[in-house]
Amino acid sequence: MKTIITIQHTQSVHHTNGMVGSWTDWQLSQLGVEQANRIGEKLKAELSQKKFVMYSSDLLRAKQTAEIVGRYLGLTPIFKTQLRERNLGKCCGKSVQWLRENLEMQEKTIDDRLFSDAESRRDEWNRLQPFFDEVMASDDENIIIVSHGDLLSVFNTMFLGLSVETLNTCEIFGLAGGVSFMFENNEGKRFIKRISDTSYVN
Repeated sequence: MKTIITIQHTQSVHHTNGMVGSWTDWQLSQLGVEQANRIGEKLKAELSQKKFVMYSSDLLRAKQTAEIVGRYLGLTPIFKTQLRERNLGKCCGKSVQWLRENLEMQEKTIDDRLFSDAESRRDEWNRLQPFFDEVMASDDENIIIVSHGDLLSVFNTMFLGLSVETLNTCEIFGLAGGVSFMFENNEGKRFIKRISDTSYVN
């Protein structure tokens, strides 16, 4: 049995100041720090008998979330660029308002790019795929992954064995601080038993 717990990073400064997240290094807000501590406390109580390995995006808001949670669990996060949020190109460092006013293309399919130098959803999928395959094939039975909303939506689709084209019509999207529990049994059947559970930040 393989257990995968995903954590969407907690509240970041960019959630409160109207700026684009993407490939920018926004810190956690004070509330975000408190939320990450609550996640760590609750997971420690639940997972005390199991040994986990933790992977995280190397972007600051995810990195901080992983480090805080990791301290409770005695884990040192392994940082992976493959777990970064989707790269939105030239709007990084700009406001959400700027993004809306300067959008180069409306995103209607997984192959559309909001800006010429941005990633499409398919690009994001292709970036994540090698990491996903490596994790699922590994001998590690208990894994924690800390990442971002858009990336984890892609991860959820991948975990369910659906195609990238599924993202054209539906997806499972989470919330900041949401914790999901996924399992693969010894026969290779996969289950998602909790998705983006935000009770961990309360």
